[in-house]
Amino acid sequence: MDRENKHRDLQIQIGDETVNIPYGTTLSVLAEQYYDERHEYPALLARVDGKLRELHKAIRRDCRVSFVSMEDSIGRKTYRRSMNLLFLKAIYHVVGRSHLEKVVLHFAVGDGFYYTVHGDVKLNEELIEKVKTCMQEMVEKKIPLMKRDISTQDAIALFHQYGMYDKEKLFRYRRVSKVNIYDMDGYEDYLYGFMVNHTGYLKIFDLLQFEDGIVLLMPGKEHPDQLKPFAPSRKVFEVQKEAETWAEKLDVSTVGDLNERISQGKMNQLFLVAEALQEGRIARIAEEIAARPTVKFVMIAGPSSSGKTTFSRRLSVQLIAHGLKPHAISVDNYFKSRRETPRDKTGDYDYECLEALDVELFNQDMNRLLEGESVKLPTYNFVTGEREYKEPPLTIGSEDVLVIEGIHCLNDAFSYSLPKEKKYKIYISALTQLNVDEHNRIPTTDGRLLRRIVRDNRTRGTNARETIARWPSVRRGEENNIFPYQEEADVIFNSALLYELSVLKMYAEPLLFQVRREDKEYDEAVRLLKFLDYFLPMPSEEVPHNSILREFIGNSCFDV
Repeated sequence: MDRENKHRDLQIQIGDETVNIPYGTTLSVLAEQYYDERHEYPALLARVDGKLRELHKAIRRDCRVSFVSMEDSIGRKTYRRSMNLLFLKAIYHVVGRSHLEKVVLHFAVGDGFYYTVHGDVKLNEELIEKVKTCMQEMVEKKIPLMKRDISTQDAIALFHQYGMYDKEKLFRYRRVSKVNIYDMDGYEDYLYGFMVNHTGYLKIFDLLQFEDGIVLLMPGKEHPDQLKPFAPSRKVFEVQKEAETWAEKLDVSTVGDLNERISQGKMNQLFLVAEALQEGRIARIAEEIAARPTVKFVMIAGPSSSGKTTFSRRLSVQLIAHGLKPHAISVDNYFKSRRETPRDKTGDYDYECLEALDVELFNQDMNRLLEGESVKLPTYNFVTGEREYKEPPLTIGSEDVLVIEGIHCLNDAFSYSLPKEKKYKIYISALTQLNVDEHNRIPTTDGRLLRRIVRDNRTRGTNARETIARWPSVRRGEENNIFPYQEEADVIFNSALLYELSVLKMYAEPLLFQVRREDKEYDEAVRLLKFLDYFLPMPSEEVPHNSILREFIGNSCFDV
């Protein structure tokens, strides 16, 4: 078929337009002619008959083409991934490979990536400016990002030669026969996912010294063509650093380390230690609450699939052990009647905005409890969309505390009338401490999305496509209602477990394979499947029944 096409122009469908182009025209040329000048942001990737392609690919048949830019989630990930390669190339060039032991990408901080640099190098403003200048020069040169595939065994040898031992270990446990290697002007590396066509696309960035490392600052999704002021969440940063420190102590900092433990049958201790670390943290939180007798409201908030329900149950057990009497209250029970619920831009009910809650009633009930009254608390019927009163009245005494869980619990506008000294705020999130390797991070959102896919299917019969489709809306709710208040918390609890992705793999993969090629969510399902392919599977039998992970995979000892 390709030989026949060589002798004629190809017909390409772009939106409502059909164009004729020569055989072998690259997607980048097509984007320049029919996309870039008509849109605010240039194309970074293309879809050819629905399948994602990098722009260096040539077109050799009639097809339907659409483009992906910074306005799309996939485009922003491509930009950030390519910026990572540009930064690594620049710092290895400026410092010299002989002076670097390794450069580690740890996690996201604000709209940037946080790196540490190890070896015979002094990190200071002068060095950072040199690296930044080098990056800018490479952007001006529009250096191509070349991709080639090599055998897995050759990749293992190559990364050993480069001193990238985390990658070497990673590929020892890969079943694929080929590995895609990216080359930027002589710097070779493996980065998980698609890249831009050349460095000329990577114009918007900054480098900052932060703590004992470097932050590569990039545009956020609100304004893809500009940088926001760097405003890191200090408390979240410290919790992430603490988690990585523990991962290092357990010798499980990367997926390769985890796979090595699994293959050697040495997971039992990791299960026990990971769970013990979380239980110890919960016990310390309970101890701190007990040491503050004025506290009556333990307010728990966090993004979707953080394990808030199991955490609140385990915290209640620890509070009892410290002589207190906890009572669980779900903020969801204070939803307004469905007919009074605001709607979002798409016309759907917006249950995540503060206005969906009867804030006045919540504050009245809580203040009446503080005053010693017996109060009948509501229960929200999600079938009828109405509030009900079925539970017996609640009265609290000196040893009673209310454990309140909901997305607005850190927002003082929700509990506006309750005295500050009566509240203890907890922010919970699954802050992944494991990296794929030294240059490939695991986004926290990926772990939470996989948790939600598994739980939604188990508890609601929802398929993976539906969960993926709703995820952007969930994320918008988190960004509006949770993340702005995370620094208000008295304490941050990290619910991520070092071993969980190997366990979730066995539950999530069959669900993701059900997403069809014609579904809009197919690209995301494929990306998650490729991501899970890094992990060796781990049976769930050894997961304790009080584990936060049980909230998602089932068989929890709590009613979750």
